Amino acid sequence: MSRESFSFVTWKHTAPMILCALAGAATGMGLYTFYYAEGLSYMSDDPQVCVNCHIMRDQHDGWIKASHHAHATCNDCHLPHDVMGKYRAKAENGYHHSKAFTLNDFHEPIIIRQQNKDVLQANCRRCHAALVGQITNHAGSRHDDLGCVRCHRSVGHGP
Repeated sequence: MSRESFSFVTWKHTAPMILCALAGAATGMGLYTFYYAEGLSYMSDDPQVCVNCHIMRDQHDGWIKASHHAHATCNDCHLPHDVMGKYRAKAENGYHHSKAFTLNDFHEPIIIRQQNKDVLQANCRRCHAALVGQITNHAGSRHDDLGCVRCHRSVGHGP
């Protein structure tokens, strides 16, 4: 057997083992990170989960003082209410939050993204449909919408 064919045979058997070891290490690190970050807690509707990140403390404390505290949790306002939409939004937000906190790349105070503003607005209208059913928006673009929180800013997170 020539030296070239021997090294090819050796690499042919070694490469899969190296790839498996790398995949195992990546999976292990991912699972440990999920465990350490209490990842399963984010699947719940418990508002206490929102303060796992120190930057959310003011919003949580404001919610406790707000009028919606007795009627709505964070997820009631900030997530879609269909199962697929809810967990897709949780995954997207989790990714963005993890990336922002890991890289220390976030605005302080935090700013809600347009996509999340749209979910919030839809949930306001859903819960208060009987009250706001006759109210229409001005003739601007979707993002110029007179959103509920424009005037009712302290309803969800207090003064």
